[in-house]
Amino acid sequence: MTRIPDTPQEIFAQMPAYFQPEAAGNDRARLQFDLSGEGGGTWSLEVADGQCHVHEGAVDKPDLTLRMTVSDFLAMIRGELDSMKAVMSGKIGFKGNIALGMKLLKWFKY
Repeated sequence: MTRIPDTPQEIFAQMPAYFQPEAAGNDRARLQFDLSGEGGGTWSLEVADGQCHVHEGAVDKPDLTLRMTVSDFLAMIRGELDSMKAVMSGKIGFKGNIALGMKLLKWFKY
């Protein structure tokens, strides 16, 4: 079993290794994650041409911006917090194309 990293920094650094290009197909997206709380920050993810690039900081004109606390983000990655329940309960805020958030779940396999 793969060890899930303990910090957002580690998770975002490892995301390209867990990216599933066949799941993304021809999708193109620019996503931004705004995480609040200890260890938080802003990270951007760009998916295009079967590749995934991650960098710290904001991206110009993201297709989707997700806002949540670090603790909720880590719980989601670990499978302790269902993403749909998190959205419905307001633990995840979003701006933009929410359908990309559903695709995001399929693009990565931990």
